[in-house]
Amino acid sequence: MAETNETRYRVGGMDCAACASKIDAAVRRVAGVADVSVSVMAGTMTVRHDGSSDLKAIEKRVTGLGYSVSPFAGSAAPAQDHGAHDHRHHDHGDHDHDGHDHAGHDHDHGEKEIEGLHGHDHGPMTGPWWQSRKGRLTILSGAALIAAYAVGHLIPAIGSYAFIVAMLIGLVPIARRAVMAAFSGTPFSIEMLMAIAAVGAVIINAGEEAATVVFLFLVGELLEGVAAGKARESIQSLTSLVPKSALLEDNGQMREVPAESLAVGAIIMVRPGDRISADGIIVSGESAIDEAPVTGESTPVRKGVDAVVFAGTVNGDAVLRVRVTAAAADNTIARVVKLVEEAQESKAPTERFIDRFSRYYTPGVVVVAALVAVVPPLFLAGAWDEWIYKGLAILLIGCPCALVISTPAAIAASLSAGARRGLLMKGGAVLESLGKVTMVAFDKTGTLTEGKPQVTDIVAFGLSEAQILSRAAVLEQGSSHPLALAILKRAKADGVPMPPAFELKALPGKGVSGKVGGETLDLLSSSAARERGALDGDKDARITVLNDEGKSVSVLLVNGAAAGLIAMRDEPREDAEAGLSALKSAGIKAMMLTGDNKRTAAAVAGMLGIDWRGEMMPEDKQRVVGELKRQGFVVAKVGDGINDAPALAAADIGIAMGGGTDVALETADAAVLHGRVGDVARMIALSQRTTRNILENITIALGLKAVFLVTTIAGITGLWPAILADTGATVLVTINALRLLRVKG
Repeated sequence: MAETNETRYRVGGMDCAACASKIDAAVRRVAGVADVSVSVMAGTMTVRHDGSSDLKAIEKRVTGLGYSVSPFAGSAAPAQDHGAHDHRHHDHGDHDHDGHDHAGHDHDHGEKEIEGLHGHDHGPMTGPWWQSRKGRLTILSGAALIAAYAVGHLIPAIGSYAFIVAMLIGLVPIARRAVMAAFSGTPFSIEMLMAIAAVGAVIINAGEEAATVVFLFLVGELLEGVAAGKARESIQSLTSLVPKSALLEDNGQMREVPAESLAVGAIIMVRPGDRISADGIIVSGESAIDEAPVTGESTPVRKGVDAVVFAGTVNGDAVLRVRVTAAAADNTIARVVKLVEEAQESKAPTERFIDRFSRYYTPGVVVVAALVAVVPPLFLAGAWDEWIYKGLAILLIGCPCALVISTPAAIAASLSAGARRGLLMKGGAVLESLGKVTMVAFDKTGTLTEGKPQVTDIVAFGLSEAQILSRAAVLEQGSSHPLALAILKRAKADGVPMPPAFELKALPGKGVSGKVGGETLDLLSSSAARERGALDGDKDARITVLNDEGKSVSVLLVNGAAAGLIAMRDEPREDAEAGLSALKSAGIKAMMLTGDNKRTAAAVAGMLGIDWRGEMMPEDKQRVVGELKRQGFVVAKVGDGINDAPALAAADIGIAMGGGTDVALETADAAVLHGRVGDVARMIALSQRTTRNILENITIALGLKAVFLVTTIAGITGLWPAILADTGATVLVTINALRLLRVKG
């Protein structure tokens, strides 16, 4: 099988679905190209090719249509290393990504970019709209139209010529692009329909309307560009959260360096109030971290040594030293942005259907327009001027722009809104499927629970609870066992004293012993304490009750006699109950699948009020997911993305959550970056809102066209309302989709 390379480009100047389809059609014609994915909203294009393709030819095709194009630096796809070499030789391969004005500067004169509408400008991305080429053309066309009206009033004899000149100012760039698109495989572009309608209108002496229609078309395109830019900015603005510089610790000295130069393992200092400049682990200090910019979480999170921090979050009240764990290009925000952009290129089922529909829709409308123009005059004694005029108006209704953008605009807005809240979905298909989920199967450890045990009960026999905790903590100092860490954490939180211990030694499989202040202490598992004969019937009964609640029990012996019990359990996450009840109120069932023993599983499931299966190996979880699907459920599996891989793959949607983010981002269909159970319900709700938004958009797009089709044939509306039906619908659809960016929660 031939090797497939993947090259990604930034494309400037795209602002509607017609742009994407023109680029797609043109690039597919280049030899060796296997597949093309274009995202208007992300302003990106991914080309899959067999390595024989001339990448210069691909870029010429795109610039020939009037867009700017520049390869991503080292733009091989994440899955492959090849592809990066493919464009190192380009003399503009290393330019900045936003595709300013270097696309095509090395092309010969005949390949010059087309001035005008889509030229180099991508107004929405850079600077105010009136400074963009599209903006200037619109202003010029408007001024020419006003001048033509003035001339028409002052010197009526040349009024019609003035309108033709005004029309040509806007139409020439449109017509040039129509011809280029036709040669590149898109004969029925909106530009072509526009050019035919305008020229036809002049022939039947409707020059004034022709000029007005061209101007309205330019205004509509400009509005589309601004709206598309808003959607694009929403995800790009995430990257601006990461500060440009960092304070690097170098041989005991602090020096300011660019954040992108930080290497993995470097130590940086973060002052109170500063944004953290890289993903990392706290080496020293404790502070409240405001994660709102990245996670949308309003309350700051207290973090100390060994806690993970994200680039872009804000350090609250103390100096932190942080060890960098990811280079700038791989930090959480950069990966989120990249994933969202790639996700926008993968089409949703609805989008694929509409693309196919629009392929037949436009030629169909052209045929209808031709019949309307010709049949009544030939067979029904209609007036040629009147019916040709109606035919031209119908031609303008034939552009499927609003319809084609209806789905990707909503999906792009949703993916961006989700990413800003730590909800990552890999593409439109995943986003659409999520809304259909009827059963969510959760892993237990690290998903529904914190993933680390906590002290739940201290039972003292004779001593106080604080004395029991203090003695146990003394023995566990320096241990990294999860149960030991739980005891030490509780001791620190309660502020109990921890005097030094002597003759500390581990008792493999049993516990630990040592001497403190003249006492011989042992902290043992309940079975080891039983062997020593330290437990009477009452104490044993207490341990059984605690075990039945799914808790592990350690027994503290002082001078050989049982002095107290410490019970620990991996407790549910704070938001687990609320998250599960949000699913329940949305009519979605939930189930817990865990490898833990049945007693622990039953205890945790009882606290959360959820169905459960215990003592399951990964293949058992996979089997249960398969059974649920056979019962007719649409199953989402939520886990930490590592030991749950088989079940995540078997489910309709695999959602990774908790600590396994790195693996999760690569393997699952979706990921909850911030480990909140409630985020699963939020993700499903976002998907359902998106589906509703897409249906609204399709209704707006087709509804407006249907209304204007009828009113045009009836003679109520003419050319310029017809162009409003197209560009107006596109703007409405895009604005409606952008409402998804304002999703709360």
